[in-house]
Amino acid sequence: MNTTHPSQPKLDHLHRRVERIVAATPVCDVHTHLYDPAFKRLLLWGIDELLVYHYLVAEGFRNTDLPCDRFWELSKSAQADLIWDSLFVKHSPVSEACRGVLTTLNRLGLDVWKRDLDSVRRWFAKQTPEAYLERVLETARVVKIHMTNSPFDDLERPLWEKGFRRDERFVAALRLDPLLVEWPAAAAKLVQWGYKVNESVSRRTVDQVKRFLGDWTRRMNARYLMVSLPPDFAFPAKSVCAELLEQAILPFCREEGLPMALMLGVRRAVNPALRMAGDGVGVSDLQALRNLCSSFPENRFLATVLSLENQHELCVLARKFRNLHLFGCWWFTNVPYATEAITRMRLELLGLSFTAQHSDARVLDQLIYKWDHYRTILIQVLTEGYAGLIESGWEPSMQEMQRDAQWLLGGAFEHFCG
Repeated sequence: MNTTHPSQPKLDHLHRRVERIVAATPVCDVHTHLYDPAFKRLLLWGIDELLVYHYLVAEGFRNTDLPCDRFWELSKSAQADLIWDSLFVKHSPVSEACRGVLTTLNRLGLDVWKRDLDSVRRWFAKQTPEAYLERVLETARVVKIHMTNSPFDDLERPLWEKGFRRDERFVAALRLDPLLVEWPAAAAKLVQWGYKVNESVSRRTVDQVKRFLGDWTRRMNARYLMVSLPPDFAFPAKSVCAELLEQAILPFCREEGLPMALMLGVRRAVNPALRMAGDGVGVSDLQALRNLCSSFPENRFLATVLSLENQHELCVLARKFRNLHLFGCWWFTNVPYATEAITRMRLELLGLSFTAQHSDARVLDQLIYKWDHYRTILIQVLTEGYAGLIESGWEPSMQEMQRDAQWLLGGAFEHFCG
């Protein structure tokens, strides 16, 4: 059988076809830190928010002698001025976080080459939140956004309790970090709210935690539950985290048919002076995830890991457990070098049974660059994959490639979540 490699003209044609398909495929963004527009000021947008994003704050501190406490005393616009001067004027903005700002402005039609921050601010000042939201979603080709919602957040909880008219494009995900990693403080809050828990994981505590989960899942209409965990998370273990997970949260998820998302590997407050920008990364012990998938086959687990060193083991683990679904390249791995390698490895080990990316966007505008940059990577990886199929005598049709792109950009996630 003749299996000669596709000619360069045919490869160029294939690349253009994949490019058109991926560019046109709408995205279901499975994890962000954005908010329904009803939350108003909690839905961040605009040039100053882009510039004071914690990715850029951490990078900016590498190029200034200003003490951290002095920086936090500045107004947001003054902080943005400092970061702009440090990272865009005095140095070329070649990092992924800096380039992302420029991609966003460029896709919005602004002349970034002028290096004129004041004119950019004037343009944003003319935008209305409602119209700007529509413009960003259309530009990014995003049709559904999964939020990160915590009842322990004093800013967002009151609006959930009051109730509001939902934007159906914004879907809730119930975040449980305080419940699992800050239990004594979380227990005190639950008692204030009328849940009869104590600091030990007793039968009554378990029942009350499940009641709490039910109340808030229904209030939010949450699509899944989620938690970010440190690298040393262990399961099983004699810890409140492991015990609550086993006795309350996973039984609740099984009863309600909801997936549990585990985001593994974050080290909080490595440098507290940087505030949100001060978190770090560590290599996780994925034995805990293996034990969860093995011990609870009726539960569905969504997972992503922060450490590059964990990525191969995670892929192999997903091959062994069909109740495990991998999603996205999180935080420090959301740079082209890592994202391309991770996407290619997952495609080669898992086929199409994963969700290629999530934006992790904290500022609305970031949807534009995060999906623009990732689509470029996905186009390249898929083109190479399809070229390999053609070399082996199997040429995918246009409809099959459209199906694949839809699956990777949200379809697989929706199917896994049921």
